[in-house]
Amino acid sequence: MSTDETDGETYTHRPGSIDNEQSDEDPFTEPEPSGFGAQGWVLVAAVVICFLVIPGVIYLFPAAPTQLGWTFFATFLVLPLIPAVLLGVIAVWSMTAAT
Repeated sequence: MSTDETDGETYTHRPGSIDNEQSDEDPFTEPEPSGFGAQGWVLVAAVVICFLVIPGVIYLFPAAPTQLGWTFFATFLVLPLIPAVLLGVIAVWSMTAAT
């Protein structure tokens, strides 16, 4: 506690009180959670696609990129970039849409 004496009066700071005003709202309450929303579910779908679907397709069909004319080296450089870019774009979109 801090006290400050000015003109014979003593000031004592009490957290939660605002200049002797009575407020109906409790300053320590948190807002009600509203859930994921549309942006959250899109982000969850992107995570599932990037961590389960795309690696699963690569695992089940490893020769598919070579049938498209890609070399082995280019395939393993480019394929991880696709989910990374997708997750980055959707994460930025969901954060800007949430604010």
